[in-house]
Amino acid sequence: MKVLLDQGVPAPLRDSLSLDVSTCYEMGWASLSNGDLLSIAEQQFDIFVTTDKNLQYQQNLVDRKIAIFVLPTTQWPSLRVYASIIGEAISLTQSGEFIEWNFPHKY
Repeated sequence: MKVLLDQGVPAPLRDSLSLDVSTCYEMGWASLSNGDLLSIAEQQFDIFVTTDKNLQYQQNLVDRKIAIFVLPTTQWPSLRVYASIIGEAISLTQSGEFIEWNFPHKY
């Protein structure tokens, strides 16, 4: 599975994923708009990981081949505790799915 990390995704998350991971910056796509980015990314990647919670309202995601996985924050200290859970959730995401991941509730 090939994963593309968006600009706001903390870089250390990459080390928690046992997948083929690239960043928008590495690909030279940092300045692309979301629509253009998704169109290009879905030709080479299986899943797009972002922190842009408005993406689903700004873009038509119907019939997209690429899966989209939205993280709740850009803050690595908050995500680090759940890095292995996030990695597992990302690896289970299927083509075309839109997943808005949230922190597990503590009781």
